[in-house]
Amino acid sequence: MRLNRKVCRSYFSKQVLLLSVIMVTRFLFEVSVVLAQPANGHLFRVVELRVDSLVYQSGIHTVKVNNENRLCFTFDNNDEVCEVRLYPEPHMKNKRINLLPSGDFDVIDSLLFINNQYYRFKVRFKNLTKSQFLRFTFTINDDGVQKIEEVNLQPCTNTTVNLYPSSNELFIGEEKEFELVCNNVENLRYSTEWTSGKGIDYRIAERSGRLFLYLLPARNGEIQMAIDLQTHKPRLENNNKLTYQLAPINYNFVVKNSRLQFLTVDRKEFTLEETTRMEGIEVQIDNSRLLAMNKTYRIENQEKAGGALIAELFTKSSMANNRVLCLMRVFNYHRNADGYLYIKDGDEAKFITNFSVTPKTRIEKISILREGKDWVQNLSVYPGETIDLKVEGEGLHKARLHFEDLVDVGSDTLIRNENEQIFKLKVPLQISKKQVNIYNFSKPTGQYLNVREYQEPRPFDFVFVNYGDLNRVVSNIKGPVLYDKTVKDVVLSFNNDKIDSDDKLYGKQYLKLDIQVTGMKNELIEMRSIDNITVCPSDRSPRYSFYGTKDCWNDELSLNKYIRKSTYDLDEWSRIKLTLQHNPSKYGNEGMKKEVEIVLKKYYKFDIDVSFPAGLITVYKTDQENEETGETERVTEFGNLWGVSMAMIAQFSFYHPDKIAKLRPYKVGAGFIALNAFNLSSTETNQDLAFVLLGSLYPTSKDSKLSFPLYIGGGYKILDRSWMFLFGPGIRVRL
Repeated sequence: MRLNRKVCRSYFSKQVLLLSVIMVTRFLFEVSVVLAQPANGHLFRVVELRVDSLVYQSGIHTVKVNNENRLCFTFDNNDEVCEVRLYPEPHMKNKRINLLPSGDFDVIDSLLFINNQYYRFKVRFKNLTKSQFLRFTFTINDDGVQKIEEVNLQPCTNTTVNLYPSSNELFIGEEKEFELVCNNVENLRYSTEWTSGKGIDYRIAERSGRLFLYLLPARNGEIQMAIDLQTHKPRLENNNKLTYQLAPINYNFVVKNSRLQFLTVDRKEFTLEETTRMEGIEVQIDNSRLLAMNKTYRIENQEKAGGALIAELFTKSSMANNRVLCLMRVFNYHRNADGYLYIKDGDEAKFITNFSVTPKTRIEKISILREGKDWVQNLSVYPGETIDLKVEGEGLHKARLHFEDLVDVGSDTLIRNENEQIFKLKVPLQISKKQVNIYNFSKPTGQYLNVREYQEPRPFDFVFVNYGDLNRVVSNIKGPVLYDKTVKDVVLSFNNDKIDSDDKLYGKQYLKLDIQVTGMKNELIEMRSIDNITVCPSDRSPRYSFYGTKDCWNDELSLNKYIRKSTYDLDEWSRIKLTLQHNPSKYGNEGMKKEVEIVLKKYYKFDIDVSFPAGLITVYKTDQENEETGETERVTEFGNLWGVSMAMIAQFSFYHPDKIAKLRPYKVGAGFIALNAFNLSSTETNQDLAFVLLGSLYPTSKDSKLSFPLYIGGGYKILDRSWMFLFGPGIRVRL
């Protein structure tokens, strides 16, 4: 009993020890697997960007923007060149990594794995100031599993704006213009509207790539201005903080009263038109004890007498708000920046004021710009496209233009001034109108854009040709097609689904087909043109419901319906040449052209050939009696060489498989030969008629009338009733 207990204890101890070893091994394996994976779930340990002489690394220069980590870097040029180094996690070394293309950059050095340490590539960015959601996207093949890794980027730049006025003196009511010196105008965010409620009102405007500050003081004294500006792309501070706010532009100006009292008009701009010239506009002006009621004042552009008449001011009555209700009639153009206006009683200046008199909004010219092309005045637009549209004219700064059913996708940096406005417009893919009216506020301007359907030539990958049992894509056919069977018909068919897609429209395809059929000797058999082939996109096209389908070609095009001699009646080596092109009357010189040539190939040719072999060496056996023994023996004899034979042979000629109507230099046939039909010997003729199998070697490099073939073969002599073998030259004459 004791022995059994010891055995049991020993057995259970071994089992417990074995189980412990298994559990420890499994634990160590799981720990090693966990440690082998990247701690942060990424596939790269460090991502490093080298811009000019600066190096930016993930972890050190990473910031959180909109709850996502971004690697910051600073740029000076919008098309900055950057070298990127990727240090992979240990388990990701030697994996196949691909950088996906992007419209935000171009790859100028491909991705390489350097010294078994890091991956390296080089890119050139495109307009970093305007780019949004900038990132590198990689695909990694990890043991057959496709993984995607994104490296989000945050471009930063140091934008500076400074003001260097020539003088710090301003005068009430006088608008002054100063240039703001900026190293990156495109990166600035600002309002183009006038500020109000400050001692000096201001606005900022961009003109020809330069930034200008306009000041209009409202009260006198020393006034400190503070102009706040923001940027599209931030500045990276030393503590890895992003700052979009620029340091304010501070400057002290001394605002002085004018020598004459300045009266402010409640309108800063008037439009010169028939109504404002004849009937006038009611306005309010500052009151003054020197301003008489029910009196007409002249408003001129200079203080001394003889100035140009800009407007007339008729004072009607005083108001409770210490202003005067007046009637203003304008007669000439004036800009605030041109200087003061003087309110005169006769020729004596009494007050000064300032306002603008500008032309009525008038559109003189509209131009359209497409990517990669020049400005054109053809006002046709196409569904789904994005265009730049430029409006030129007068008084456009007062207009609020909008385009019926089009989407304005432009930004504030587009040019918008008095004489020119540029819009970036998107034409909806499903637009249903044929004309897009242009409105100023809610009033039609009388200008409009024409909506045209696309009419672009598409490559002939939607056209199929069938001359046997299979449809072949026309655009894939290269060179002449050698076809060794009977061409029952040549049929053209069209895949309408391939013409239009969601991202690219071509519209109706207007085609022309020229047919030319020639014989073996290139003689013309048939010529025909079909001009009215119109192939329309299928109902899968986004614009299908807007295409007119009355002229659409819905059937296959059978060649035998258009030519007099059917294709199955054509002789060997005839050629069917199809020239398919976009109709020049619809596309001009922008269409495409494709030629398809079908050659009726044959492998051999059968004919009857009459020739005159001469100098043939004939070998045959004859029975001769031995004079000594008196026995009959079989003796081999050779025919003479000076006889001219006549041969009539039914023979086969063979064509070269890769050349058109090119015969090989040999023939094989059977027929009859009259041996020594023309014998020049006066002693012995050896004339006989034999049935032979002959092979002949012909020089076929030229189509000559006279040739000298070489014959070899054998046959049976009918008169001698013996077999023979022959070879030698001959003369062949073609009539």
